[in-house]
Amino acid sequence: MKTSVRQCCLTLLAGYRYWVSPFLGPACRFDPTCSEYASTAIGRYGVLRGLKLAACRVLKCHPFHPGGMDPVK
Repeated sequence: MKTSVRQCCLTLLAGYRYWVSPFLGPACRFDPTCSEYASTAIGRYGVLRGLKLAACRVLKCHPFHPGGMDPVK
């Protein structure tokens, strides 16, 4: 069950990167991008902790944060 939920989340993120992201253009201020970060976090830590890390990362995406390298820890 855990694997299927994880795989579902990873598939949704891959779909976002393939179908939505190209139309938005390069806007991410971080490296890796937020969707890559979320995929790595979910793959490494599981769905709950991975989504929490990804949400915290997205909340840092604003003009007052410098961005830059922010790998999954």
